[in-house]
Amino acid sequence: MSIRKKTASTLIIAPILAALAIVNVARAGAAREEGRVLTATEVLEEVQAMPDQRIPDTLLSRAYGIAVIPDVTKLAFFFGGRHGNGVLTVRDKLSSPWSNPTFIALTGGSWGLQFGAQSSDIILVFTTKTGIEGIAGGRLTLGADASVATGPVGRQGSAATDINFNAEIYSYARTRGLFGGIAIDGSVISIDRSANAAFYGKTGVTATEIFSGAAPAPPATAQRFLERLAKSTQTTVRGSPAPQADVPATSAPELTNAAAPKADAPRTYPLEEQK
Repeated sequence: MSIRKKTASTLIIAPILAALAIVNVARAGAAREEGRVLTATEVLEEVQAMPDQRIPDTLLSRAYGIAVIPDVTKLAFFFGGRHGNGVLTVRDKLSSPWSNPTFIALTGGSWGLQFGAQSSDIILVFTTKTGIEGIAGGRLTLGADASVATGPVGRQGSAATDINFNAEIYSYARTRGLFGGIAIDGSVISIDRSANAAFYGKTGVTATEIFSGAAPAPPATAQRFLERLAKSTQTTVRGSPAPQADVPATSAPELTNAAAPKADAPRTYPLEEQK
């Protein structure tokens, strides 16, 4: 083969190989994020299966946002650092369906006499819309931009949350089988834009688009997470049709398109990106 033909073949094949490499990287990224959603679902299911340590139903029923961040790693040698990646879902009203999940990162640090390493599953419950607005804008510092309190657990916690909701966010952690409130003031929650782009298959997709339902449909793994959350908060699943009464086929009158009732589309809290 002549040098000219080899050069022409290279010019044709190189872009194809580059495109295949990009596709493979995108697929790997999407698979990684699907794994995070599945892990977050398992954390939520396992925590809510513990009668004496679970998040009280009363608190969940008043939540405008739920963040599940599995495997948050804390390393400490005098200076301590905490980091983890998870998902956040929100809703417009307490009776509204939950939005599709957006990916977030949790990062924090601390000073003091501390040594060692620890991994925890962290859950944050947002009882107001203020904190959610901050995250949608890009980042939120816990304790500074929104008040944070260690969350109550179990049956006693359910009775306590019936009385007072003094904090905007309640924080929980599960470490080595133990579950309970955790103090994480100073930690920063930020939107994981690269993870969102991989999961939803759209470069530059924003948290606002995801929360409002304007983003592309997520993989099926997101539905299981939403179903688990809907069960815990006694709400409908996003996109689920309203139940229909059984009507015999012989006696049911046909409805034209004009006469057919229209179901209300599920709404989510409209958030605007801050620049």
